[in-house]
Amino acid sequence: MAGNGIGMRRLLRLYALYARMDWAWLRRDTRLGLLVMGMDLLTAAASASAVFLLAWRFDGVGGMNRWDVLFMLGYVVCVHGLCVLFFSNNVGHVSRRIARGQFDHMMVQPLPYAVQLLTEGFAPFTAWQGLACGLGVMAWALNGLGRVPGALWLLGLAGYLLLSLAVVIGMSYLLGALAFRWPVACEEISSTVVDDLFGVLANYPLSAMPGAVRMALLTVAPAGLMGWFPACALLGKPPLGLPALYPLLAAGVIWGLAAFAFRKGLKYYAKTGSTRYRSYGHR
Repeated sequence: MAGNGIGMRRLLRLYALYARMDWAWLRRDTRLGLLVMGMDLLTAAASASAVFLLAWRFDGVGGMNRWDVLFMLGYVVCVHGLCVLFFSNNVGHVSRRIARGQFDHMMVQPLPYAVQLLTEGFAPFTAWQGLACGLGVMAWALNGLGRVPGALWLLGLAGYLLLSLAVVIGMSYLLGALAFRWPVACEEISSTVVDDLFGVLANYPLSAMPGAVRMALLTVAPAGLMGWFPACALLGKPPLGLPALYPLLAAGVIWGLAAFAFRKGLKYYAKTGSTRYRSYGHR
């Protein structure tokens, strides 16, 4: 089946399957599900509150005014929401799956890895909160800025959101591939990338930082591509003289490196297997 490629009809069927499973989980214990969803919504709102309150108090921070900062924070929350919506169940935190031997389970499935990883993290009924919160915050910020987005601007917003999502997941898989060789040390490396690098640094405006720092956060540790750069570009202020399509170039490079690292990791894994099922395994 791997040779048949990834057909759109197959993807849609799998998305529908995982949507039904997500709905079944919510119906099985609706009270618990609503509680978890409510806590996720509060977490999404609180994740950016410190920077927002600071910017509001001083009418801006880091070279951006309060509404610019609010828009950037809403954008970051949207990207986090997309990560959870499409890459839950440790699909986004792929180093956990590798280190825990769960890639063995994927090997016996009659689907290519790419299809499995692209679809089985879809949770539309229990993981929509972050995306909705982020969209609401961005709408509030645009109203404060007095901007009425047109169709072309909204298309650009959707494109930037997808590119930011690609950067986050690409970095998770690029560094997560280390877990093939060092499962104990690197089990949570994807969590560090997604939750710390992009979850913390992405909330800060970078406009007033030294140019070398900003370039580092757009290249080596590209946290700026999750919020700051796209937000500035969408507000008509592309930073550092870089082209508006720079995130596309960065995402392509990151995914190319991630694909190379993952292939190398899988070849090593095919020879050694998972340590989880051995007498000296770490679990």
